[in-house]
Amino acid sequence: MIKGILTVGMLIVSNVFMTFAWYGHLKLQEMKISTAWPLILVILFSWGIALFEYAFQVPANRIGFAGNGGPFTLLQLKVLQEVITLIIFTLFTRVFFQGEALHWNHLAAFVCLVLAVYFVFLK
Repeated sequence: MIKGILTVGMLIVSNVFMTFAWYGHLKLQEMKISTAWPLILVILFSWGIALFEYAFQVPANRIGFAGNGGPFTLLQLKVLQEVITLIIFTLFTRVFFQGEALHWNHLAAFVCLVLAVYFVFLK
């Protein structure tokens, strides 16, 4: 039980860093902070943030993987990761990119992913 909670918590933290690494530079550009940055600097900035993503992602997968005594199969870890990614991305978008609209088809896709979690954990 503890390994499962720890795994999910670390995946959440990892995804916060991942989302900022992948999309945070767009917000910095929108705020006119990184507009003049060359692409290589944007990439290096994102890699710097992604290092923290990996610092949580890799241990989460090692702790959570059934082959290492964790509670999750590899497929369960992957689907769990994708749903956490979607949740974090949706929250990030709602907070930092308020002009982005959330439509019914986005919610339908989210429901489908939640159903994917249900099915992947079905015995």
